[in-house]
This record gives sequence, structure tokens and C-alpha cells, in this order.
Amino acid sequence: MGESKISEIKLVKSKDEYSSDENIEINVQFSVDGDLRDAFNETNWTKAYNNNDVSFKMKYGIKLTSGGFRKKELGRTIDTYRKASIFWTRNPKLVNPMKDRRIWVQVAKNFEPFIRLSEEEVRQELFDFNERFVFKASDLEKGKHKIMVEAFASWQKHDYIETGSIKNNSSEIEIIIN
Repeated sequence: MGESKISEIKLVKSKDEYSSDENIEINVQFSVDGDLRDAFNETNWTKAYNNNDVSFKMKYGIKLTSGGFRKKELGRTIDTYRKASIFWTRNPKLVNPMKDRRIWVQVAKNFEPFIRLSEEEVRQELFDFNERFVFKASDLEKGKHKIMVEAFASWQKHDYIETGSIKNNSSEIEIIIN
């Protein structure tokens, strides 16, 4: 088997300079790519359902930090799950016009369920991330600050994938506090 990885992390800031009484908003965007994403397909869902392997849970976390030697954590650290439930239905509302499909996947993001009609849409819901961090500019001193991010994900063994964990902390941006 190959491997899975966290794609390049993008930090998206609303602006470059903030006054000390403002809130700073940064979006962290990344995807889980590789074997895990490729293995999560309709053929494997059907096989897993037939083997009573009907739940996939991925734990993930994101942490923003600032500073060099002594890093300071910014905002609330995200440490949560995404879950996919594989199920069988004859529901006429879940109709794929191309084929007579019976096995579906429901993805829960932050406890909100999503059912998508194509494999790629299901993968996007489960493996693409866009998390928002908001914190006070007054948490940082005046001057330039480098904001860094660390992201990780882990999952258990299933019929279609082995146990694994991945980590990436390769992205940083610079902001100025006036």
C-alpha cells in the first residue's frame, strides 16, 4: 500500500494588519489525500456493508500557534471527529439516475449529517477541511507575528484501509498588530 497525507495547508486571513481591539479571523484549509481518500469508494462501501463494517470515524485536530521558541496557542484548538455511516436503502429520494444503487454514505461533520449523491462529493465532505479560527488581536503583543498551524488526522483499520495517522505543520502566515 502507498500512503495518505495531509495536502498543503492554506491559512487564509481577512487582512494583514489589525488594531489591538479587533478580532482576527483565520481560515485553515486542507485535504486528506492518498490511499485513504482513494479507498473510500462505492465498491469498498458495498463490500464493507456486506461485512458489517458500516461506520468510519476519523479523528482530526488543528492548532494555531504564534511565536518562535515559546509558542503561544491561538484561539480554541480543534480536536474532533468526522464520521461516515454506510447504510442500505430503497428510498426513492436517493436516486442515482445512472444506476440502481442501494448502498449510501452519510457523513457527519460537527454532528450535522450530509448525504451526497456521488463518490467524489462524499469524499469532499469527509476529507476536505475548512475550519475557522477567531481570536482577539489583544492576545498578541504589538508588532509582527508569524502564525503557524499544525493539523493531524487518524483512523482505525477497516476492510478497505489499514490503521493510520498523519500530521502536517508546514504552513505559516504573518500578521501585524498595531
